[in-house]
Amino acid sequence: MVFSANSFLWTAELAGIGHSSPVIANGRVFTASANQETGEQVVEAWDLFSGRKLWSRTLPGHIFPKHAFNSFASSTPALDGERLYYAWAVPESLHIVALNQSDGAVVWQADLGPFVSQHGFGASPIVFEDLVILPNEQDGEGSVVALDATTGKIRWKTPRRTQKTAYSTPCLLEVDGASPQLILTSWAHGIASIDPETGQPLWELNLFHNRTVGSPLAVGDLIAASSGEGGIGREMFVVRSPHSSREKPEVVYEVKSNIPYVPTPVAYEGRLYLLYDKGVVSCVELNSGKLVLRQRLPGEYFSSPVILGAKIYCISRSGTVVVLATGDQFHLLGTSELGEGTHSTPAVADGILVIRTFRNLFAVRAISRSQPGI
Repeated sequence: MVFSANSFLWTAELAGIGHSSPVIANGRVFTASANQETGEQVVEAWDLFSGRKLWSRTLPGHIFPKHAFNSFASSTPALDGERLYYAWAVPESLHIVALNQSDGAVVWQADLGPFVSQHGFGASPIVFEDLVILPNEQDGEGSVVALDATTGKIRWKTPRRTQKTAYSTPCLLEVDGASPQLILTSWAHGIASIDPETGQPLWELNLFHNRTVGSPLAVGDLIAASSGEGGIGREMFVVRSPHSSREKPEVVYEVKSNIPYVPTPVAYEGRLYLLYDKGVVSCVELNSGKLVLRQRLPGEYFSSPVILGAKIYCISRSGTVVVLATGDQFHLLGTSELGEGTHSTPAVADGILVIRTFRNLFAVRAISRSQPGI
């Protein structure tokens, strides 16, 4: 048993259902859910330490056909020092809104036009300096858009080729001595880099023959990314980004089995940990791809693994929390049942692990201030 009754600081019931992951800033937890009957969106704020609800904001929406594994609230909010940015889509409109973190007041909102997808929406915005960047990689006309964080006005918009909706969220690659890069993945572009300040495409490796759901991971100048179809990962590569326009990106190695499709990998102390959707964890050397360990876990997984206190937390689709030791040997530290399923990735702050199931929120004291542990 990983969690005892004393492990839980608090639990709370959410206003709706969703797969959006919780996010934390300034002692507050923010969540996004949807009313299953109306499709309305509900963004809520909670006190991280007590679980007291601070505010709730309802946003428009309606129900529409989507994949059974998706939800009407699957995008995860992004945060800066003052505001929360949340995106959701109905077939007629891709919406993004900025809310004050303090009280949930609407600062601005934008409609980016129709969103055409067989399976619904799921990508998340990210913040770069004074920009909010949102991928709009759909079955219709695709793009990546950067909006002014203060006003919501479009600062740049970069067209993207279309080959099935991409659900991956971009990440920033920042290496000392080099300009930052925005890393995106999709079937049409493979692994690609854009200048986050201007939207100018920098390079791409067109490696994929399947859609992308899990997000890319940047560690130093290395990028790990996968694609898949039919509920499993089909392709995964680790590539090295060029440091200047005179260099080209290169494939360092390919992962050829037990490839994650939905979960994003996590890196720690020179190791890359991969969680295959069907319940297999693998550890490879980050720089070489050499297999260190591989072990089957109970259940299936959409949530991405997180590392806290040198422990890996994996949460299955049915709500089983599996905790593993990091390192070169497989060591299962324990499991606990949440009592409800989840497709969301936990958030971590101040030694507290915040887990979101379909309808509920759990705050767990995972690390004490004096000693790592559970």
